[in-house]
Amino acid sequence: MTEFEIKQLQDYLNHKFKTDKFIAKKRKSIDDSCEIFIDDEFIGLVYIEDDEGEVSYQFHMTILKEDLLNS
Repeated sequence: MTEFEIKQLQDYLNHKFKTDKFIAKKRKSIDDSCEIFIDDEFIGLVYIEDDEGEVSYQFHMTILKEDLLNS
């Protein structure tokens, strides 16, 4: 994933959710995804998918059961 794509994803998430708290960061040694943070808290990954030239992005967020109990 390029720096430009990562910036586009960050801007999209912030616009879509009407905030400026989303931060997208390049992963150290993996090029097919980026990390998504809200402020300093890691919340998930966005993966790039290329299916016969049609590019899409998949957001993957894991929610632990104990996090639900602490909210």
